[in-house]
Amino acid sequence: MNPIKFVHDLGIKSEHAYIGGFASIVIALLAWLVSRGKKSDDKAQSDRWGIFVGHWAPTFFAIGLALKNEE
Repeated sequence: MNPIKFVHDLGIKSEHAYIGGFASIVIALLAWLVSRGKKSDDKAQSDRWGIFVGHWAPTFFAIGLALKNEE
């Protein structure tokens, strides 16, 4: 079964995926800004968390495009 068709049949629309992409950009930026304010050794871990979340955006946008084609 086509995973995009399955997700579409669940009622998830392309707009939902686009919102997820923009939200991951905002969350990554916030995580990075918070890590800049830390004085401890956890600063590097916070930076990595921001980068990790930031990598979600292209996936959400790609899913959004695929769902848009399915619609």
